[in-house]
Amino acid sequence: MSWLQIRLDANPDSASALEDALLDCGAASVTLEDNADQPLFEPPIGHTPIWQHTRVTGMFQADTDMVTVLAQLNALVGELPKHRIEILEDRDWIREWMDSYQPLQCGKQLWICPSWREPVDPTAVNILLDPGLAFGTGTHPTTWLCLAWLDSQPLTGKTVVDYGCGSGILGIAALLLGAEKLIAVDTDPQALQATSENATRNNIDPDKLACYLPEEVPPGLHGDVLLANILAGPLMELAPTLAGCLDPGAPICLSGILDSQGDTIKQCYQRWFVGLASEQREEWLRISGKRNSEPAK
Repeated sequence: MSWLQIRLDANPDSASALEDALLDCGAASVTLEDNADQPLFEPPIGHTPIWQHTRVTGMFQADTDMVTVLAQLNALVGELPKHRIEILEDRDWIREWMDSYQPLQCGKQLWICPSWREPVDPTAVNILLDPGLAFGTGTHPTTWLCLAWLDSQPLTGKTVVDYGCGSGILGIAALLLGAEKLIAVDTDPQALQATSENATRNNIDPDKLACYLPEEVPPGLHGDVLLANILAGPLMELAPTLAGCLDPGAPICLSGILDSQGDTIKQCYQRWFVGLASEQREEWLRISGKRNSEPAK
């Protein structure tokens, strides 16, 4: 069965109204997506982010009278923004999406594999992952940068803290690379659930994993290695907390940082860390270093 779709250009003020109007007009589904290649960062809890330039797409059955739909939309929201109507041939969208998600190599020995595909190299360290609600499939530059860094670290027997764990991909990679314990922290309960489920999918011993919301973290949280793939603002706010989790000489890996924010993050962290160095992929940075013996004055 074919479908008709109408695509409308919107902004944060009009997107929700257009979404509601399309559903009122009988749309089978409505999607909102970026219309200007704008990064959309993690919002505060309870907030729904909208791109400044949003494309709103309504899907209708092929026999729908789109002239009537346009008239109804005009009546509901007023003059319509720039829009176009297209015929969409029926396709197996789930299969196409699954086919597009390919195994990804991160470093020399680490691969991220969708759970429905055979590993490219069965002898490598393969993380089986199902993309879901929580951030972190390995395809984003920040995640890839952190995974490549982990691939180069001596992790055997170490306790790793993953602050802002998302899907758990970084911490699970650390465990598969030899770490003894993962402490996963995230503000989103769904992220902690995804981390636990992905750990089970990768046959991780549940005794090696502890998941916490920030307010539930036990006093004296401590690790031998710390990962924080979040955003520049939270990284700066959390700097004293993250530094307090590590002994002198322990490594830290930070990402979620735009290249324009790198110097600011380094200036913030140089009080507690030495050897701060950055690695770039596209417009994103990874910054790594080691805990000072004592904080700089």
